[in-house]
Amino acid sequence: MNDPNNPCIFCKINHKELIFENDYAYASSDSYPVSKLHSLVVPKRCIENYFELDEKEILACNDLIKKLKEKIMKEDKSVEGFNIGTNAGKVSGQSIFHCHIHVIPRRKGDVDNPQGGVRSVIPSKQHYTRKIKK
Repeated sequence: MNDPNNPCIFCKINHKELIFENDYAYASSDSYPVSKLHSLVVPKRCIENYFELDEKEILACNDLIKKLKEKIMKEDKSVEGFNIGTNAGKVSGQSIFHCHIHVIPRRKGDVDNPQGGVRSVIPSKQHYTRKIKK
């Protein structure tokens, strides 16, 4: 198996495959999509995770996330929601140690019960009963 970190697969930008790009980041399709049109936003600077982004990079990534959302919503009318997330550290599931943010389109019925959303990274925590405040 090839090591995606040596050399870093996100540092070799193929401009023909980009969806969007700005000075600090780019957006492309995910090679192993969770859903149709699952995309990635990747800062151009090779840093390990989201917490190392500087303010300009955060704003640039956020700009591309919003552009992806608009493009996906226009392209696929069945999309009704999104999960946006990043893994920071090996124990969180990060396997490519160049920061990248997942933009995952969601459609009604794509899972039986979407309650908990990103909480499902720990399956036993996904479904919960909301506590009533007294």
